[in-house]
Amino acid sequence: MSAGPSILVVEDEPLISMMLEDFLDALGYRLAGAVDGVSEAMRHVEAGGFDAALLDVNLRDGETSWPIADALSQRGHPFVLATGGGNDSVPERHAGVPVLSKPYTLDGVREAFESLLNG
Repeated sequence: MSAGPSILVVEDEPLISMMLEDFLDALGYRLAGAVDGVSEAMRHVEAGGFDAALLDVNLRDGETSWPIADALSQRGHPFVLATGGGNDSVPERHAGVPVLSKPYTLDGVREAFESLLNG
């Protein structure tokens, strides 16, 4: 088990979430939790105990991660936004947040979290 920073993953596709878990492990990060919706993610944000988060912008059933991003920003928790492009425009209030484009690659995840946690 890795002793690196812990990451909360918010991703609604189970196979993609598992791939991200593998990528994070390979990069030396710890998984703080993997959730697929806003309400569960908000419970994690309230509880804390993680170093950063990866937020898929568009979630199941029309949910978006903006409430989670807002809560993380208010608490000073760093996060990466993940987007498949298209209509995933980032609100001005989160314009400085690193964006990870889909499809995910190991190098893309590495670069996003190195920029976030070391930049």
